[in-house]
Amino acid sequence: MDTITLYNIFNTYKEVSLFGRYITLENITPLLDKLSKKMQVEQIGVSENDAPIHLITLGKGSKKLLFWSQMHGNESTTTKAIFDVINFLCSSNDIAERILEKCTLYVIPILSPDGAKAYTRLNYNSVDLNRDAQDKTQKESIVLSNIIERIEPDYAFNLHGQRTIFSAGNTNNPATVSFLSPAGDPERSITDSRKVAMEIVAKMNEMLQECIPNQVGRYDDGFNLNCIGDTLEHMGIPTILFEAGHFPNDYERENTRSYIFYSLITSIDYISTTDIKGERYKDYFLIPENGKCFYDIIIREVILDGEVVDIALQYLEELSENKINFVPKIAEIGDLQNFYGHKEILGHKRAIHNENVTVEIVRGARLLRFCLDSELFLIESIKN
Repeated sequence: MDTITLYNIFNTYKEVSLFGRYITLENITPLLDKLSKKMQVEQIGVSENDAPIHLITLGKGSKKLLFWSQMHGNESTTTKAIFDVINFLCSSNDIAERILEKCTLYVIPILSPDGAKAYTRLNYNSVDLNRDAQDKTQKESIVLSNIIERIEPDYAFNLHGQRTIFSAGNTNNPATVSFLSPAGDPERSITDSRKVAMEIVAKMNEMLQECIPNQVGRYDDGFNLNCIGDTLEHMGIPTILFEAGHFPNDYERENTRSYIFYSLITSIDYISTTDIKGERYKDYFLIPENGKCFYDIIIREVILDGEVVDIALQYLEELSENKINFVPKIAEIGDLQNFYGHKEILGHKRAIHNENVTVEIVRGARLLRFCLDSELFLIESIKN
């Protein structure tokens, strides 16, 4: 499927009621009610704070695909994209009909509704659900485990989001989308199931290079059996982890959302039309491993306390009145020539003047007001 077709499909079927970073059960409940008239939507359990967890089932094909999003509640971009995908698959488009003829899709849109409500990586009990795959101490972990046992999926899609610090390799290209075929053992063996997952990732990367060249990363495959992806690969289920990352000036992750959509449709269509053997798995390793080369803002070459330094700021994502505010905080002061800013301000070795402000207070400031000689700068929060 070419990228022009994907672009047109996305803009036709994008779920306009979902926008921005704060996506909760309240946002998707009207969509679930609407979908329940067209397909099976069932409650499969509750969270630790008794919020319902749902499963959407569509299609009638023999190939079984399981998707879950917002295992970490503050990683919402893939939830938006999965509803875009469902809208498309509900259409009379020939590609959608072909997919549903060959595949059955099972979708958990929000696995951690409590984490989504609080906009946190952790669940109601402050547990990272992606470190609970073995012990299954949390209701959400048990719900996911039960669905895996019930469905016995042929493919698993573990949908996440990542911070703005990540780069595609050690470059000045942001990792807008990253993928991982998780390891299933400490040796990181390239098993048959990993080869299948790697081939699917290679297919998505081939498409994305036409849209966002050099902005695709490969996540580290260090083994941890407590992670659900590693557990599934250990079971021999081809598993693909998605990481929705940063696109320039896109803190709402709306551009990234489109590339996640393109990737999902590309992978699902490929599965529906191909008997995947993993023969193209080596192309997976053409994707550079993620680096950590970015800050949100870098102020270059300013004089602070008589020393020429760079100042890096990173946004903290804070929930306030059902909105996410991006609040800048100084993350590093020093020689940052090996790092990049999504925004950069050139200081030209001018002095920062902060009357009655010490370096310690500047380092801990959440809002940075500074003067380069006579030019005043104010780095403010980004607000929705």
